[in-house]
Amino acid sequence: MPLPKERIYTIEDIYALPNGERTELIDGQIYYMAPPSRKHQSIVGELFAAIRDYIRKNNGSCKIYLAPFAVFLNEDDTTYVEPDISVICDSKKLNDKGCSGAPDWIIEVVSPDSRRVDYYIKLFKYHSAGVREYWIVDSNKNRITVWDFEGGDVEEYTFHDGVPSHIYNDLTINFSILDR
Repeated sequence: MPLPKERIYTIEDIYALPNGERTELIDGQIYYMAPPSRKHQSIVGELFAAIRDYIRKNNGSCKIYLAPFAVFLNEDDTTYVEPDISVICDSKKLNDKGCSGAPDWIIEVVSPDSRRVDYYIKLFKYHSAGVREYWIVDSNKNRITVWDFEGGDVEEYTFHDGVPSHIYNDLTINFSILDR
């Protein structure tokens, strides 16, 4: 007797969900997301502001977006993610629906429910899709893990450190001043 087939969901299934249902789709599997905490939103807001201000001050061409912002990593219809922060430097990837292809830099702020997805599933997907830099900010562990996929490096920092970006040589974000 054959084993039952696991259902593969598509972006169409995501769009058919009730309004307000926060989900991501990775390799045809739906991952439900809990609403972010105040602490989570505070960290995301401060990081967004620091990066946005840096881009503006330097007349940069990259664009920065906050979740919910649709990122279609693959050319198929089985992966749709909403990173907390996405930095896209190739304007050809941007359309009215979001970003088609890999952003240059993604930051995820870990929530208790997202830990496994952020540290394992998304890490693999972002790396294989061509994201250049990926940060996981984990306030419960007082840790920022930075993957420089282009250079092949992984570095860890604390909330007492300045954390340098790899896609911008002269940008360092001082985590000690973030409102946590």
